[in-house]
Amino acid sequence: MTVVDRPGSTAGEQTREPLVSPVASHNELDPLEEVIVGRLDGATIPSSHPVVACNIPPWAARLQGLAAGFAYPRRLIEPAQRELDQFIALLRSLGVTVTRPDAVDHKRRFATPDWSSRGFCNTCPRDGLLVVGDEIIETPMAWPCRYFETHSYRALLKDYFRRGARWTSAPKPQLTDALYEKDFRPPRAGEPMRYLLTEFEPVFDAADFMRAGRDLFVTRSNVTNQLGIEWLRRRLGPAYRVHEIESRCRTPMHIDTTFVLLAPGKVLVNPEYIDVDRLPDVLRSWDVLIAPEPDPIDGRLLTMTSLCGKWLSMNVLMIDEKRVIADRHHTGMLRALEQWGFEPIPCDLLHYAPFGGSFHCATLDVRRRGTLESYFD
Repeated sequence: MTVVDRPGSTAGEQTREPLVSPVASHNELDPLEEVIVGRLDGATIPSSHPVVACNIPPWAARLQGLAAGFAYPRRLIEPAQRELDQFIALLRSLGVTVTRPDAVDHKRRFATPDWSSRGFCNTCPRDGLLVVGDEIIETPMAWPCRYFETHSYRALLKDYFRRGARWTSAPKPQLTDALYEKDFRPPRAGEPMRYLLTEFEPVFDAADFMRAGRDLFVTRSNVTNQLGIEWLRRRLGPAYRVHEIESRCRTPMHIDTTFVLLAPGKVLVNPEYIDVDRLPDVLRSWDVLIAPEPDPIDGRLLTMTSLCGKWLSMNVLMIDEKRVIADRHHTGMLRALEQWGFEPIPCDLLHYAPFGGSFHCATLDVRRRGTLESYFD
């Protein structure tokens, strides 16, 4: 219970008024009521760093290194902005409250005692903020250019906190060279899996987690290490269980192109990255839906996303247990969703890919109508 002083009360007299948190989201499935949607304003090509380069094609990494610190070109921004505006309008037409982070000039340089960087963008609130029930957790992201990204959400976070939400920040990482494997090279096919990150300190992106009530699923990746997973496990305590999903992706980053919860008893998996025989035992009774081969994406620039561009067909947003927003371009996914009993809502967001992803990446569920429960007991 949050205690507030009622105006006019005498000294030492306190009126207890429980605040109903505006933040309440336990899973990816309950009816969506409020969501934060990212911004393209001020988006800047990220400063060169191994943690950025290791998750994009080599040609894109070279181009990124040459253009680091410059604003993204208008020919990328303008179509993405048009699609983003249409997506926001769609959400509002479905009765969803949409809030936005502040616009930021990401070209401004900042520094810690160990390094300096420019920013990136705040297009993907799903990465730096994790909602678990009535709590928002700021995550310790591994990209230096994203170190202060959650500052653009501070007005929202302070408002949610004043109205009754819990607000936590994971330990701010140092992000020194000790966190990154020297001379790292992603493994080739047939080679053992290896990751850029060491276990120097806890780091993780919220987008490497999927929430299913008292159970969370996570992939270790090039932005989430074992210490980060363990930090969240201890922070949540025995009321929650955190299950690791093995990914065969050679440049892993974020779970929502690998393993997506669609409804109670139904999970969508990427057949290229997931061995269904090695899924956690708690999923044995669930229907495992195999994602269809994505429709081809035209244009090399659209593959610059660190999320393996073609599988953004899986990056959908559940409005409730039936309705799901999916990209209009990926007709194979739309047909599959219909065959599985869902009601797909086509929308365009293909040009958002160079800025970090699609519908799931571009949003953060603040409130879904439902209660905390376990799907596996």
